[in-house]
Amino acid sequence: MRRLKERILRVLTLIAGLVGGAVAALVVACLLATWIITLVVEARYPPAGRRVAVEGGHLAVIEAGPGEGAPSRGTVVLLHGASANAMDPMLAIGRRLAGDGFRVLSFDRPGFGYSDRIAPDAASPAVQARLISEALASLKVGPALIVGHSWSGALATAIALDHPERVAGLALLAPVSHPWPGGSVGGYAAWYRSLPGRMLLTLATYTVAAPLGFAALDRFAEAVFRPQGLPEGYLDGARVPLVLRPATFAANLRDLDGLYGFLERQSPRYPAITAPTVIIAGDSDPVVKTDVHARALAREVPGAKLVVLPGVGHMLQYVAADTVVAEIEGLVARERVGVE
Repeated sequence: MRRLKERILRVLTLIAGLVGGAVAALVVACLLATWIITLVVEARYPPAGRRVAVEGGHLAVIEAGPGEGAPSRGTVVLLHGASANAMDPMLAIGRRLAGDGFRVLSFDRPGFGYSDRIAPDAASPAVQARLISEALASLKVGPALIVGHSWSGALATAIALDHPERVAGLALLAPVSHPWPGGSVGGYAAWYRSLPGRMLLTLATYTVAAPLGFAALDRFAEAVFRPQGLPEGYLDGARVPLVLRPATFAANLRDLDGLYGFLERQSPRYPAITAPTVIIAGDSDPVVKTDVHARALAREVPGAKLVVLPGVGHMLQYVAADTVVAEIEGLVARERVGVE
């Protein structure tokens, strides 16, 4: 009996060693794949603009239209949503606005694109608002029209509330503005807040997130664009794969995870916004519910104009670009923005 037990123990030890070795080999393979994907993505999508010094680091900005000091119709600042970067709104509407005579500045938010994360609490829209306001001061930009899409609805309104001297107008596109029923984000935020969840998610971020994400990017983008179709060339043109890099992927998760709590604190302050405001949303948005966010925000911001587009989803800056540009230019007509 003793010999049998010893044999069983040796077999189990061998099996455990083989399983452990296989798991370790898989982790190493995933780490290597993530490293290779990061190198390939950064080679494919190198920095497209310049970096502006702020306290603690740098923010990357893409510029179009008349340069600093040149005559323009005003300055428009574009702020991208979750999982994106500065090229996303620049591709959608920025170059068109530049062609219409505006100076356009599109920022990589902290931790995205080629901006440094800078601060340990940079997941907060209030911290990002401070950093972007500092960058605008460094660029000698006076009051500008701030355009925020999705997650950056919270950011743009934070700038208007905490740094009103930087804002001459707000254009909010499918904005996230209020706490939403349930408070979860994409099915992962609730479990990820636990210590085991954070540990597993950190491991996944540096191992399987990039390989699996690379394979699923087109399906993810298609879901965000529903009910409209995915524009041809969007993933490449908007440089979407940059979000797969581990540091950016982690920053994106933290930004989403902290958003609900931030909006609980900020949303009661919206009646204090004084900048002329237009809010544009689609009534078929599957990502950010218009009734919860855009309609509520329009009721609370004094004098805000609400434009709800029938049948349009979340990515209205692409699928309804004519309307978005017209509303931005109409806002400029209401209030002269950032004349240089």
